[in-house]
Amino acid sequence: MNHDAMPDRPVQDDGYDGIPALGHRARADGGNRAAAVDAAAGAAATPDWLADFDYDLPDASIARHPAQPRDTSRLLVLDRASGARTQASFRHLPRFLRAGDLLVVNETRVLRARVFTHLARTGRPVEVLFSHPDGDAWVALLGPGRRLRSGDRLLPQGRSECGERDGDPLPDLVLDCPVGNGLWRLRPEGCAVEALMERAGHLPLPPYLRRMDRPEDDDWYQTVYARTDGAVAAPTAGLHFTEAVFAALAAAGVGVASVLLHVGPGTFLPVRAARSAEHRVLPERYEVTEETVAAIAATRSGGGRVVAVGTTTVRALETASALPGTVGTTTVRAPETEAALTGAVGTSSGLTAGSGWTDCTILPGHRFRAVDAMITNFHLPRSSLLLLVAAFAGRERVLSAYAEARDAGFRFYSFGDAMLIV
Repeated sequence: MNHDAMPDRPVQDDGYDGIPALGHRARADGGNRAAAVDAAAGAAATPDWLADFDYDLPDASIARHPAQPRDTSRLLVLDRASGARTQASFRHLPRFLRAGDLLVVNETRVLRARVFTHLARTGRPVEVLFSHPDGDAWVALLGPGRRLRSGDRLLPQGRSECGERDGDPLPDLVLDCPVGNGLWRLRPEGCAVEALMERAGHLPLPPYLRRMDRPEDDDWYQTVYARTDGAVAAPTAGLHFTEAVFAALAAAGVGVASVLLHVGPGTFLPVRAARSAEHRVLPERYEVTEETVAAIAATRSGGGRVVAVGTTTVRALETASALPGTVGTTTVRAPETEAALTGAVGTSSGLTAGSGWTDCTILPGHRFRAVDAMITNFHLPRSSLLLLVAAFAGRERVLSAYAEARDAGFRFYSFGDAMLIV
């Protein structure tokens, strides 16, 4: 899977000037007035079309840590045809699936991609969120990104448990050039980025948790089936699964297949498009294998359903349904460059095996080709993820389900509870 180069597509600078997590760190240190100003400015800039995808949520409903054990989280089952809803425990998921169904998971693993640095020429802090390798350099989201220049040096800070204890200095990071949306190309001096992340990196927890990562997050913020390093955020719908749940699914005749989509820094960026038709998510690396395409074809031919675990899996599969050679048509948007998506011959599943970059952006009105059911968490208001879920189940039904979950004490966001939409 060769993902060394991001597709060369026009990217407008949307004025984003910092990683949200940095702002939350400042709030914890007493920067309440600045945070309020930032929040007011962000609200004023939010496009009005997103008002239809807004909802109220008390702070107490935001999960700060996962359920323990994982599968004791709650599950809200939504029938998108009738609107009927059922509350259950996640460990009872097999009761709501059928023999012959196929569960598709995203096997990406979260990097220790968050590194705290200081700008050498001024001493001010700059937070680095590594995204992906680009030849002999890396692309990273920098914040705050104001007044950074090509050639600037960033001096990383080590983690207390492993940083400077061995006496070896951490490598400088040299800025090459900006690539838009707060992203920069940069190079480490004297050390591979992977080694730097191992020594000085932190798990990039969602900013609304308002805390630094802890040792237990090494387990909490990875799925039990994570295999391939590359994400800057977890595919959180998968955090509920345990080996016991997989054993129960197997006993119920439910199969499992996998895809790969490395969640990128765009997951931290707000929707800023003035109109829905202009909204695009940033490209992310993905892979759908021939084995998964064959498993989906067998499932469909046997009358089973394809159950995507998480919005990242949905986007990977819907990308595969849009590749050259696939059966049927789709409204998935693909990058402008012809080389951004690669695929083989289409199959009876309507999908094509392939890998590369995708900016698959799913909005209400999208015609789903690859997915019959979805497991997903409860997402932030006005977010790309909520837009995707609303496209799948209908805005009114989704927001009604969210209201029931909120009133019933379900926990929201990354460490929160789950929905099964059938």
